[in-house]
Amino acid sequence: MMHKRLLPGLCLGMTLLAGCASGPGGSIYVPAGQSQDNAPPPPTANEPEAAPRASEQPQESPESKASKPAPSYQDESEAISPAAASLVQKADVMLAEGDTRAAISQLERAQRISPRSSKVYFKLAYAYKAENQLGKAEQFALKGLSLAGSDTGLQRTGWHMLADIRRASGNVAGAEQAEARAAAL
Repeated sequence: MMHKRLLPGLCLGMTLLAGCASGPGGSIYVPAGQSQDNAPPPPTANEPEAAPRASEQPQESPESKASKPAPSYQDESEAISPAAASLVQKADVMLAEGDTRAAISQLERAQRISPRSSKVYFKLAYAYKAENQLGKAEQFALKGLSLAGSDTGLQRTGWHMLADIRRASGNVAGAEQAEARAAAL
């Protein structure tokens, strides 16, 4: 019974919302670089939409292509904040005592404080390896490597850690590749 009384109001509300979306001038979409006033009229139902002319398509100049930096790894490892360093120290004590769950909890907090510090990710990889969660350990080691930047000491540590994790998971070929990368540094 109550549905019959709500239905007309619901239909009216939906109609009003649909009218707001299209507006009096047609589509609310205006291509970049044009204002609503000089936008071409929308195609009618019988008229197919014309493809944009070559003069309307944006062209990239060779200079703009060359000036765009290529995506890359971080150049330098971010320093760990004092708060995150304190959490890492607490986690080290917990790991030494064999409390890996609590250590991981502390390290995850440190990660939220210093999300671009490779040292935190390497510690997380070590803790997950100790917990025998080798998939997570490998992912954290790889993330740490991506953040190590040009610090060869950190990179070497990360590659050795990755080799240990891969060897523990039975990936001997991957472990040998990681060791070769560490030796090349």
